[in-house]
Amino acid sequence: MPPEPFFSGAGLDRADLLRSQPERIAELARDPAARELQWLDGFPSLDSDGRLSWSKVDDPALFLGFDQGSPRFTSLAPHSPADIRAAFPLLALLDPNDAAIFAAALSLTNWHRRHQFCASCGQPSAIIRGGWSRRCESCEAEHFPRVDPVVIMLAEHDGRLLLGRQPQYPPNRYSALAGFVEAGETIEAAVARELAEEAGIAVADVTYIASQPWPFPSSLMIGCTARALDDRLTIDTTELDDARWFTRDEVAAALAGAPDAAFLPPPPYAIARTLLENWLAA
Repeated sequence: MPPEPFFSGAGLDRADLLRSQPERIAELARDPAARELQWLDGFPSLDSDGRLSWSKVDDPALFLGFDQGSPRFTSLAPHSPADIRAAFPLLALLDPNDAAIFAAALSLTNWHRRHQFCASCGQPSAIIRGGWSRRCESCEAEHFPRVDPVVIMLAEHDGRLLLGRQPQYPPNRYSALAGFVEAGETIEAAVARELAEEAGIAVADVTYIASQPWPFPSSLMIGCTARALDDRLTIDTTELDDARWFTRDEVAAALAGAPDAAFLPPPPYAIARTLLENWLAA
């Protein structure tokens, strides 16, 4: 099995059966053991050890679940961050044991902020089911938090790996190519289409490796590998600054942090890093 991506794991006991019991949820919020997630600048707040910060319950807008039997709540975060890149220093400090809770809370609160009106009739909607859905006050349509599927993939040809870089990356960083799954499309078709669009290559043997929740704002990264049928690249420069083939030795040196490495690898909290580690170990 590949290493588990950051943000993965069980997180809290989400207690789905209690979501239809508002009186019970209100009772749990009054439990002396109940805790509420703290926020800072639009992100869950961390203490000096990189763990999530909790306090006594004040505004139990959303019921997150149980942590070893203790109820966990969160308010709606006061505002959205202007730039998600502000979260990346936090992710470098975040304890992996709390990463799944961080992702769930951030995705859920951001969804509520963006979906306060009914997509069917445009009227205001209200939080129900402990925060895990909303109901329109006019037409009674129920809406659930959305997750956007994204394929992220490594293409291999003759023992070399295709990686690309986007304009916003730090200097010399290369990573796996990625793109949203479109309507009416399978994961395999999305992998093949994105590689053809961004790098101009045809692939076969698409294989699923692992997935990762990515709460910026609310994606599910679906990690795959594929076999390229040739190595001739036609790079879409509207999407990528560059794309290159890297040897196994070059990937190993990059992951080891060698000073003369051919590229800067993705950070440990990115599933692209998990895919590279898995490929190198295979």
